[in-house]
Amino acid sequence: MKWPQSVLSACTLAHCAQGVQALNFTGLQSLVQRQIPQHSDGFIFKSLDGSGDKYTIVDTPEKVHSITISCTSLSACARGLYTYLTDVGNVDIWWTGSRLNQIQSPLPPVEKSISGEAIVPLRYHFNTVTFGYTTAFWNFDKWTNLLDWMALRGINLPLAWNGYEHILVEVFREAGLSDSEIEEFLSGPDFLPWNRFGNIQGSWGGQLPMQWVEDQFTLSKQIIQRMVELGMTPVLPSFTGFVPRALPIHYPNASIVNGSQWENFDTSLTNVTFLEPFDPLFSTFQESFIRKQMTAYGNVSHVYTLDQYNENDPFSGNLTYLHDISAGTIASLRAADPDAIWLMQGWLFFSSSAFWTMDRIESYLGGVEDPNAMIVLDLYSEAQPQWNRTQNYFGKPWIWCELHDFGQNMGLEGNLDELTNGPMTALNSPGSSMKGMGLTMEGQEGNEIVYDILLDQAWSSSPLKIADYVKSWVSRRYRTTHTPADAQNAWRILSTTVYNNKDPNSQATIKSILELRPSLTGMVNRTGHHPTLVPYDTNTTVLPAAKLLLQASNSNPHLRHIPEFKYDLVDVTRQLLVNRFIDLYLNLLNVYNSSSTSPNDVSSAGSQLVHLVNDLDRLLYTDESFLLSTWILDARQWAGNGSQANASYAAYLEFNARNQLTLWGPDGEINDYASKQWAGLVGEYYSQRWDMFVKYLADLKANGGVYNDTVISKQLLSFGQDWQNRTWGVTEDEISGTKGDTFEVVRELLQTWG
Repeated sequence: MKWPQSVLSACTLAHCAQGVQALNFTGLQSLVQRQIPQHSDGFIFKSLDGSGDKYTIVDTPEKVHSITISCTSLSACARGLYTYLTDVGNVDIWWTGSRLNQIQSPLPPVEKSISGEAIVPLRYHFNTVTFGYTTAFWNFDKWTNLLDWMALRGINLPLAWNGYEHILVEVFREAGLSDSEIEEFLSGPDFLPWNRFGNIQGSWGGQLPMQWVEDQFTLSKQIIQRMVELGMTPVLPSFTGFVPRALPIHYPNASIVNGSQWENFDTSLTNVTFLEPFDPLFSTFQESFIRKQMTAYGNVSHVYTLDQYNENDPFSGNLTYLHDISAGTIASLRAADPDAIWLMQGWLFFSSSAFWTMDRIESYLGGVEDPNAMIVLDLYSEAQPQWNRTQNYFGKPWIWCELHDFGQNMGLEGNLDELTNGPMTALNSPGSSMKGMGLTMEGQEGNEIVYDILLDQAWSSSPLKIADYVKSWVSRRYRTTHTPADAQNAWRILSTTVYNNKDPNSQATIKSILELRPSLTGMVNRTGHHPTLVPYDTNTTVLPAAKLLLQASNSNPHLRHIPEFKYDLVDVTRQLLVNRFIDLYLNLLNVYNSSSTSPNDVSSAGSQLVHLVNDLDRLLYTDESFLLSTWILDARQWAGNGSQANASYAAYLEFNARNQLTLWGPDGEINDYASKQWAGLVGEYYSQRWDMFVKYLADLKANGGVYNDTVISKQLLSFGQDWQNRTWGVTEDEISGTKGDTFEVVRELLQTWG
């Protein structure tokens, strides 16, 4: 299958005529200036004839201590630069920060020409909800680091949601809707992804201020410009069909229905109104939206994200109806942009598999007759692939995606074997229409190795050798040519156990029961969406790994100054503690359920459990990557700083930030879905909930009462509603900062809990 030349103005996907048309390397040169300023003139980029994404790396003969990278596309040049920096320079850029500027001077030579080629034309990044769970409150400085990380790893098709509401509001205003009618539709700032999906409407923390809408629009221009400069094609929003409840008043003859209820939210906050795409008004809105968007950003992309049934079933299961929905959708896109490509998440075919039978899937996808007019993200390929049961999405181009993380939860887990072999099997299967590989995690948090290896596999024609890969990855992560054997052994253990989980029912970040609302039942050994089942033996995996990392820091004190090493030591020790928590919880149940124990016995068993939670909080406070205050400060910054801060707006933003982490809804509709193991949240919230639960059990034991889950649930909900209305502070000094020495705290905790 060949992509049309007009996919993008820059031909990034098709690489059309790039052998003839010289590439503009200004963006990559700026990246070098940002990340490796001491070598700002040390890299020369050149265009290379050919199709696909290819690069070659050589020394520059006419210029000493300079490297020449030739490529067929900007994305390939960025990847070539990354290959040089990692394979030759032994430096890398991580979520914890860039270490690229620590490459040696002069630049190490290229002993032999290095070449690389992508095995798929598309390398995708982002889930729609990542813009709620991870980047909701980011400023452009944080976006800058992530965009550089993405470009260097070869991503060329990222989602770009910021600024959507500004365009949408303008479309609705043009259609005659009042600002009050529009504002009643929009959700809180970190809940907007689900408003865009048509899951929720409105807000439970106050109406979304237009200041937020305009600030995000300004930010979106910076993000999209940077994406294009770095050779990435932004996947832009489009009009989805989800509209304010007042639209039928203005257009009484339009074909408008209400969607289904989502996650037990009150109908005032869900059952979102949907303008059906076969109605002419849909096309009118679509053309208005894309015209305004193109005016704002320029002709930078023809790929549009559009999801109509994310965890929402269609109004009808009639095959003709489903066909007409998608046919009307693509027709509206093509009327607005003749080269439009519709990108959709394939999550619905898994999450609502009872509705989406094969004939319904075929009818829905079949409404898009041009196979080049649609791309499907096989969202959960590593555990629940849908490409194989849908006959390669009935011939539509699709992308092999790694989901892995739900709600930006924190728990060590992965399947390195599947991430290296799975995409190759799919790509080489008979009739494959796979065109890409990508990351679709709900939240970008921890487990970096499982995401890195998939992006690297996109540039290898055979499955990567895991043992060699891990050794090299650890070496550059800790920035030492001779990484201590203890550190390598720690990762050898982790990569062959924790990151070798072959059970698809527990393949996702392992959610700790410590973060769940306390209860006597339903806590342990969960599988599926949010597994709490720990699929490995803690005593032979994370425990020795933590000990080995601590030993490595003792034998090589240099490691203590490497942020990534410190992060990993905290992360592995964190996992040890939350796994130990399960044992203490089960002991508490045994003590409570025993007829021979006393209230003091219950209190004693519970105190050990609360003690561990507080120890976890103390551990997390030692590293800046594990602070609740960062999330809150990022939220509050949009209300201004110092004397210029808008106090009520800052409180509104903090409320939304706190609610998502905890109740996720006014009454805990998806309580603890987006839970985090962050210092402050663990000590202020989870510790107090468990303390309340233990006291409740001890009181029952003393008074001969009967456990009632509804009673304790109401108490904990009341506590959560109180906590989310608190404010941490108003200045950066008040709410940020680490406490304690990581290595001393880890030593103590290993003695206590090891």
